[in-house]
Amino acid sequence: MQPSLTTQICNESAPACNLPSRRVIASARSVTKRFNGKTALHDINLDICSGQVLAILGANGAGKTTLINILLGRLNVDAGEVSVFGYPAGSLPAKRRAGVLLQVAALPETLKIKEHIQLFQSYYPQPMAYQKVIEYAGLQEMQHRYSKKLSGGEKQRLLFALSICGNPKLLFLDEPSVGMDVEARKGLWQAILDLKKSGTAIVLTTHYLEEADRLADEIVLLKQGEIIQRGTTSQIKASVSHAIVRFSANDSGTDYTTIAAVERVTSSGKFIELASSDINQTLKALLILEPQVQDLTVSNMGLEDAFLHLNQQNEHTTTGATNKQGEQA
Repeated sequence: MQPSLTTQICNESAPACNLPSRRVIASARSVTKRFNGKTALHDINLDICSGQVLAILGANGAGKTTLINILLGRLNVDAGEVSVFGYPAGSLPAKRRAGVLLQVAALPETLKIKEHIQLFQSYYPQPMAYQKVIEYAGLQEMQHRYSKKLSGGEKQRLLFALSICGNPKLLFLDEPSVGMDVEARKGLWQAILDLKKSGTAIVLTTHYLEEADRLADEIVLLKQGEIIQRGTTSQIKASVSHAIVRFSANDSGTDYTTIAAVERVTSSGKFIELASSDINQTLKALLILEPQVQDLTVSNMGLEDAFLHLNQQNEHTTTGATNKQGEQA
């Protein structure tokens, strides 16, 4: 089978991989997918490049898993085109060069870790060396343990090992560190960075925004099946010109939403956080309202703050557009 599309140099649609050494190995063009008349993805355009970690972020139901399943060929598109290594998604040549760790997976319980890995290696013409697989997955000390004896985090490490058995050049990781302890998660992160350095493209979905912040060259934010923002982590953060005011206060029932320039209020225990579009106005108003405020700090928005703000901002924009359309109609 000959490729249907020629692999191309990364272009401006993939801002984090516009280096000459990185090439587009998978792409989605004007992809739309519906389920029972409801749009799950709408007009998605995306490039995935070699030697890149691409994080696809969004709330539950945003379309992340649907997009991955389309790129894997597990779902057909209703409109648009998908290419993986120049072949149709899900074709044998594409499958042989890709690996995947999905959120839901079951394993035979009567096999040992070593047997699982060796079985998966046998499926591929040029598998990754066994020793390298178990080192990446951090399974050296438990390779003779039966899978039914594994904890949730250990099972996740085994699933990661199976996803790289074929020595993939494109690796899909859907919530890969769920259930892992801190040490195992850091080991996984290092394995991902090592695979990236070797030229593998990694597509990552995660609810741990620290994970995306640490690993991703490019981030794509999905909301209700549409891309609402994309760029490097620095670009995503810089797109939100807000600051966070954090302080502790007595439970006085104060309505902090009335403070000047405050756009969001969150609380955790005794601490209150205000997202402000004008830090000077907010601080002046806060100190008048709460002159005895304690533990006061001011910081720029992190990725999690930017993610929440952009989701809210997009929701307000969409609602406003809908209202205007309704008035015109």
